[in-house]
Amino acid sequence: MRMDGACFNHFPQAFPQGRGGWCKLEGVTKLFLPQTQLEEWALADKADLREGRLVVMAEGGVAFPLTPAVHFVQLVSGEDTQGLVARVKTEEQLARLGAEQMADSVLVGDNAYEVVPGYVAEVAAGAPRPEGADKKPDSEADLLAAFILNKMG
Repeated sequence: MRMDGACFNHFPQAFPQGRGGWCKLEGVTKLFLPQTQLEEWALADKADLREGRLVVMAEGGVAFPLTPAVHFVQLVSGEDTQGLVARVKTEEQLARLGAEQMADSVLVGDNAYEVVPGYVAEVAAGAPRPEGADKKPDSEADLLAAFILNKMG
């Protein structure tokens, strides 16, 4: 997957069909989280969406900013002239493209795509360690990645 022309690698073992992933850009790690996964976490009281933030209960309520986004899975009709397949776009980027989202589909002009709705979580790569974090990962990005890898299965 790619996000805004940069890397957006995925964890194949954690995200079926490459529908989630991360990217480290200029001190920020961006992670696409499918809506269905967030709903499962909320039902299991592992994480929750609050005021535009992902709150990870398992890590003492650590919160990460979220931006609504979609992952373009495949082209359904037309031509992928803009190279959107396997990319993640935020709602703001979709608006700039003149795209219309309807559930798990996005129309861009005459082209139709299957998408996975979700969010992009942003984590400062050099975020300070929480108090008593001797046994925890080195950064908030590592915390979120560890949570996802441990809880996805």
